Amino acid sequence: MKSNQIKKRTVSYLKSSKKEGPPILKSSNARIRGKQRESGVVKCPHMTQCGGCQLLSMSYEQQLQKKQVYLKQLFKAYGPIKPIMGMTHPYYYRNKVHSVFKKERRGGLKAGIYREGTHQVIQTHHCLIEDQRASRIIETIYDLVKSFKYTIFDEDTTQGFFRHVLIRTGKQTGEILVILVTGTLSFPSKKHFIEALLKQHPEITSIVQNINGTRTNMVLGTREITLYGKGYIEDILCGYRFKISAQSFYQVNPEQTEKLYQKAITLAGLTGKETIVDAYCGIGTIGIIASKQCKEVLGVEMNPIAIKDALINAKMNEVKNIKLVAEDASDWMVEQSLQNQKVDVVFMDPPRAGSDHRFMNALIQLAPQKVVYISCNPKTLKRDLDYLTSFDYKVKTIVPVDLFPNTVHVETVVLLQRKNK
Repeated sequence: MKSNQIKKRTVSYLKSSKKEGPPILKSSNARIRGKQRESGVVKCPHMTQCGGCQLLSMSYEQQLQKKQVYLKQLFKAYGPIKPIMGMTHPYYYRNKVHSVFKKERRGGLKAGIYREGTHQVIQTHHCLIEDQRASRIIETIYDLVKSFKYTIFDEDTTQGFFRHVLIRTGKQTGEILVILVTGTLSFPSKKHFIEALLKQHPEITSIVQNINGTRTNMVLGTREITLYGKGYIEDILCGYRFKISAQSFYQVNPEQTEKLYQKAITLAGLTGKETIVDAYCGIGTIGIIASKQCKEVLGVEMNPIAIKDALINAKMNEVKNIKLVAEDASDWMVEQSLQNQKVDVVFMDPPRAGSDHRFMNALIQLAPQKVVYISCNPKTLKRDLDYLTSFDYKVKTIVPVDLFPNTVHVETVVLLQRKNK
């Protein structure tokens, strides 16, 4: 591929990155919520404020149909879309639950979620998509914070103690990790607080204090202290066991994630002879699950904590044909292309922003026979597919998987194949 050809298409790619694609819901959220109030179908008292479950007033069949139609319109240039893979019970699926604590002007305390597009906290007691065990634990922590008279962290002044609660749960193992995010390292009455929490919730297996005293939108800071248990949870996915730390990425809907990963590996059509890349590998889930069906796995992930978990997960599952690197995926892909690394299949699961042009160009230079692209953002997926198909790749299959029922979000897995020359 001539470099000037890549440069011209890169410029076009960067311009398309700034464009907004059509939304799943064409109406504004306020207008939609108004209709939901009129219909009398609203199931959650908070949905008119938080904006998280935009489709909750629809039947699940209607939700799936709306997402199917949206993807069909967005990807019509690439042929038919496979039927969306939905859930049997589309509620209480989120295994990661976050609650922010904020002091009210009159001295009261709120714990819940941010109002859509703001930093105003909405007091919540129940959520239809979050793990119910986590919701109950957060309610208890709310009462304990009040009874222990902890000061609440102020984002503007960066003063105060208690800031957030983050809870991760294992669907198959039942393990529960509670992360208490504080503005200071000092934890007054720490022992008594932990004892009181465990007394009411003996099902908790680990408690971690995360220190984040900076003025930032990031929930977690970089420093952690294990207060109880092993400091992480484990869960089982597609028959493999995975360690999940507080700061490691793990899909929030494990039931649908199994369908997603199984479909992605099936689309790759592995024969046992391939060298595959697991880009943005996180804790190593896709690469480890695919390891028995290929010759070698090369996994790359920027988060060093996630890579540490991935190395443990590979050892725990006795996977020996995997190499894991803690490096930016784009930098690593460029290095591999310069070294003429032979790769047969690339699995890529980038963040919502999609991949950057350096990654995409390195992918084109590596020229794997197949690319399996997993995306949580149809808009950036469309942008990246347009770019790859302007070179030597053709979209073969597009399969939507509903990882986020009752919301406008949808996961999509796409198989691209290199054109025969």
